[in-house]
Amino acid sequence: MRQHNSPHWLTCVMPLQPEITQADLRNRSEAILDAVEHGRSFIVTRDGHRTAELTPLPRRRFVTRADFAAKSRDAPAVDLDLFRADQDAAANREASTSTSQA
Repeated sequence: MRQHNSPHWLTCVMPLQPEITQADLRNRSEAILDAVEHGRSFIVTRDGHRTAELTPLPRRRFVTRADFAAKSRDAPAVDLDLFRADQDAAANREASTSTSQA
């Protein structure tokens, strides 16, 4: 027998990005959030109007120090003096723009 991670009403009735009412969200929040956690998205309606989209947050991917070092080996060298000059120039442009608008 095949098992589903999400409740029966989510897997059998709802299309790819189903519309759910505010009441559905309130009454079935645990099941809906479980579905969102597994990648599903929903459009939330209130009084028949689409008001929100409930979508999963992007997952952060942890990169180990060893992986970062390995991927950084082929990166071009950074001239620290040139980098600092670029940063100073950008900060000066931003400061002069904000003072001229004030």
